[in-house]
Amino acid sequence: MDKLRILHPNTSSRIRLLPVMHGLTGILFLFNTIGVYRSGQPNWFLAALFFVMGLACIIFPFIMKRFKKFNEVNSIARVIEAFICFTSCLYFLSHKLPLTGLLLLLVGIGLAYVGWMEYKIFQPSFVRFDITGITLPTTFSTKLVGWNELNNVILRNDLLTIDYRNNRILQLEVLDEPTPAQREELNAFFQKRVKD
Repeated sequence: MDKLRILHPNTSSRIRLLPVMHGLTGILFLFNTIGVYRSGQPNWFLAALFFVMGLACIIFPFIMKRFKKFNEVNSIARVIEAFICFTSCLYFLSHKLPLTGLLLLLVGIGLAYVGWMEYKIFQPSFVRFDITGITLPTTFSTKLVGWNELNNVILRNDLLTIDYRNNRILQLEVLDEPTPAQREELNAFFQKRVKD
């Protein structure tokens, strides 16, 4: 059984959604600032906290590429956002605003789930090859694709191309590029298995 370390197939779509998710969370925190400010007895500390966190969430996508350990910083940001949603849910429930509290509870659960999913996607992923087929990573587990479902599999430079019989093509970026001898050996193995 051979394996190659790859960039997870869902990484590119997740990276495109990161700024949107942080921005929407920031806008929600700014709306919470307005809600706290307009209450009968405003809690100025909480209003300031929501305002600062809202601005930080909106600015974060613009500065996130500067961090060397991007996925760790993103995970910490998600945990902080979820924690603020959960604690502010308690604040709004105690001030007899159940709809706002319920919304923040749901957003907190959603942010915790998205943070966990992003953490899993940014972990090292491997595609594995054996005589039964190719095992590909998915969001929650792995998926075995049998050789009989494939037209062709080719490894060129840092790109693994998988051509399915149903005219679907999957291209995966290989992070640890094999040597030319290993590449030839893998391509010969792929051709032998696809033709059998």
